[in-house]
Amino acid sequence: MAAVEPHPARMPKPDERWEPKSHPREELVRAILDGGMAGVVSHPLDNVLWKIGLLCEGDVVSQFGLTRVCDLTDAEVMRLVSEASGWTPNDGARFGPFRVDPERVLDECERLGDRLALACERGEKMILATGHPSGLPLLYAAVGRELVKRGVELLTPFVGQPWQDGHRGLREIRYVDGVAMVVGRGMRLHTHSSGPMEQMLREARPDLVFADHGFAGAAIEAGIDTVSIADVNDPALIVAKAQGRTDVVVVMDDNVRPEAYWPCFQAIAARLP
Repeated sequence: MAAVEPHPARMPKPDERWEPKSHPREELVRAILDGGMAGVVSHPLDNVLWKIGLLCEGDVVSQFGLTRVCDLTDAEVMRLVSEASGWTPNDGARFGPFRVDPERVLDECERLGDRLALACERGEKMILATGHPSGLPLLYAAVGRELVKRGVELLTPFVGQPWQDGHRGLREIRYVDGVAMVVGRGMRLHTHSSGPMEQMLREARPDLVFADHGFAGAAIEAGIDTVSIADVNDPALIVAKAQGRTDVVVVMDDNVRPEAYWPCFQAIAARLP
């Protein structure tokens, strides 16, 4: 699945919020709520339930390139999503807002930061990649800059090599500030496909991947250590974590304004050496 997302010609210019600095936890919690990553998120309960149903029915697009994530019931996946988001809907409810606990977002960002700190200490090779070019690139790029300062090598495999994506036309991988994105007809694309990462992994074997959507799913399926971001209506990565196939999945709204993710950056950067 790939769709054009509206996006600025270039990513917003980072301001002082994107420089590592100590912030009171309550300030970060408030910023996460104000930014829309937590609290009432953009996907309502009926959408979350529909997408869970698609996954459990074996929808390929919903699997993000992962095997064995369709083996649970709808109710079992809903329980995992509720645990990951920190909010459980009322019994029998099918409509209404879906919520995410901002404290859960911060806790998982800190765990992500701990894994990235280990990557810095080891001088690991990493891939950063996103299927949400209108939401997440600024966060990945800002984290990437801090990692490079601390000895991590960012890989850029399969850059600029066109491939035919069925009837959708030619696609290629381009890197913006070290972050891989899918491009078609000169536009950055929103994609759930695992194919791009599968192509990238034919050229490089990173120690760690930080990604979302099919970029993360393909890396997990390939047995590569992966930290990721998942929305509440994209449960495949959450299921993979419950199966013990990946350890860190930050569950939050993954397509708000790019600059809104600065508290997530600060929580991650605070754990780096």
